[in-house]
Amino acid sequence: MCPITLSSLSIGYRLKGGCKVVAGGIDVSLREGELTCLIGANGAGKSTLLKTLAGFQPKLGGSIYIEGREISDYTQKEMARLVSVVLTSRPEAANMTVEEIVSLGRTPYMGFWGTLGADDRSIVAESINQVGISALARRTASTLSDGERQKMMIAKALAQQTPIILLDEPTAFLDYPSKVDTMLLLARLSHDMGKTVFMSTHDLELALQTADTLWLMAGDGKVATGTPRSLAASGALSAFVERSGIVFDKDTLRITVDPGAIR
Repeated sequence: MCPITLSSLSIGYRLKGGCKVVAGGIDVSLREGELTCLIGANGAGKSTLLKTLAGFQPKLGGSIYIEGREISDYTQKEMARLVSVVLTSRPEAANMTVEEIVSLGRTPYMGFWGTLGADDRSIVAESINQVGISALARRTASTLSDGERQKMMIAKALAQQTPIILLDEPTAFLDYPSKVDTMLLLARLSHDMGKTVFMSTHDLELALQTADTLWLMAGDGKVATGTPRSLAASGALSAFVERSGIVFDKDTLRITVDPGAIR
């Protein structure tokens, strides 16, 4: 069974005069133990799709099955034990320590008093260790770099112990080494821990090198899926990437600037 399966899904917005459909007829699944990157044009609906899968925004039509059940059949608490979400926004509790913020991932499992037990504290410590920031556990969030802050939020998602992790632009605002570090971390979490990791990104070149599967929203209201090489072979990536002055090599998966365009 695939962790998430979309059937004839339509996404968009409900307006006073009706609905605005951003994309429709989406039939695709996310697979366990894979890093899947959602790429596409600005305004194509990447954030809308991710928010819909997370249950933050209602779908317009079709079905979203999570672990074989329709998303609407889950309570919020049940969803919180299945899907964790990492957003690009910075945590508001900037004066909390890394350990305290990661501990918030245990909220779906806490009792009435919301206190951490010994097992919870062990899971928090292990989650912090898994992303490589144990030395930062006592630091406040306000003192962290963007890359360190992103690792903290991924650790919080790990502490939530969900089989599915959704991330909205996790490499946005990071310098290039931090982008690579974050992508490699997410690939490792999917492959070594069997997590289903789904992320939207504008960092196409990194996605081509690290993703197991790509979902491409090119702005035509549809979603093309496949491995980076299969989408390159089909011509879907060339059609999306190549513009005046941009060259895509489907054999090497490299994107370059046409030297002739700058003369």
